[in-house]
Amino acid sequence: MSYTRSMRHGEYKMPGGKLVVVDLDLRDGQIAAVQVSGDFFLEPDSALADIDCALLGAPHSASVEELAMRVSPALSAPVQTFGISAEAVAIAVRRAIDGGNST
Repeated sequence: MSYTRSMRHGEYKMPGGKLVVVDLDLRDGQIAAVQVSGDFFLEPDSALADIDCALLGAPHSASVEELAMRVSPALSAPVQTFGISAEAVAIAVRRAIDGGNST
């Protein structure tokens, strides 16, 4: 069995918000591993793992809008956020996939 694998890194500073950092691994055109971090705040802390899980399996061709739709449920009530949005995470993911050249 053969597969392609590619580790990527992307960052996005949300206007009026905080820095979102994404490190991900692409395998066979899908997000196979991902870690979202940055200087934003989430409560409860477990929401961060929910964001990561929401992104697993997303195709490398997913748009910012499609990625944000995956992340939005992980940031919904009762999660409290400061300095982060689903769109900010999605942009950081696209930058990781595109090598830093996305919106």
